[in-house]
Amino acid sequence: MNENTHDSPQSREPQWQSIPPIYRRVIGVLVEKAKTTPAGYPMSINAIMTGCNQKSNRSPQMEVDTEDVEDTLQQLRQIGAIGEIVGGGRVAKYRHYMKEWLDVDGTELGVMAELFLRGAQTIGELRGRAARMAKIPDVQSLTPILQSLIKKGLVVELTPSGRGQVVTHTLYEPRELTALQTSYNSAGNALPTNPESTADTGARVSSIQKPELPSLTTSVAPPPEPPSIAAGSEITELRAEINELREEVVRLKGEIEDIWANIR
Repeated sequence: MNENTHDSPQSREPQWQSIPPIYRRVIGVLVEKAKTTPAGYPMSINAIMTGCNQKSNRSPQMEVDTEDVEDTLQQLRQIGAIGEIVGGGRVAKYRHYMKEWLDVDGTELGVMAELFLRGAQTIGELRGRAARMAKIPDVQSLTPILQSLIKKGLVVELTPSGRGQVVTHTLYEPRELTALQTSYNSAGNALPTNPESTADTGARVSSIQKPELPSLTTSVAPPPEPPSIAAGSEITELRAEINELREEVVRLKGEIEDIWANIR
């Protein structure tokens, strides 16, 4: 089949801009499928719709229809983010131009795709998810990639560096990003249960009560750190590890589902 493309990337200069949630989902799906199931790429409108509504590896969940996808694809074509592929009178299919549009390499694109599909997440979660689309063996390997994306203005840190740090992309619409940053600033180091959905609702933070120490009449060495604070720190780290393990299971489940979908 001879294929002709109706669109092509216009330059190597980055063209990215703030875009609505459904635009980010469609882009994320196109990049994801190109990397994980290349046999099904470029993608038809129905395949893109299925990918947008997929239950695994997505947050928040969406229910879009073909009209939503068609409108989105038209807008994304106009801003040079995707192209339409036509071949021999068959169903039109679509491909992305994200490397050029974002001015990123293949590994950086895998990281960006996961952020488009899942929104804000810890670095550990992001490493586990992006590893299915790019070679990122551990969190340490992800650090320079994130630093490069931050310098390009594509990624922003939502919490201070360290264990459990949360990052996200910057292609949110302005009010979305502002609300998301506000939710994390008000939450301190506590992680919202669903970072993407708390952009409009904020996050609740539970405080650790410091126990009252008994008064001492004799001179003694300074007391050790109150147990509740030390324990609270350990619990936070354990919860972060558990969340990372859960996300790894979800990621593997998603890969298995994609493989079965291709086989069928």
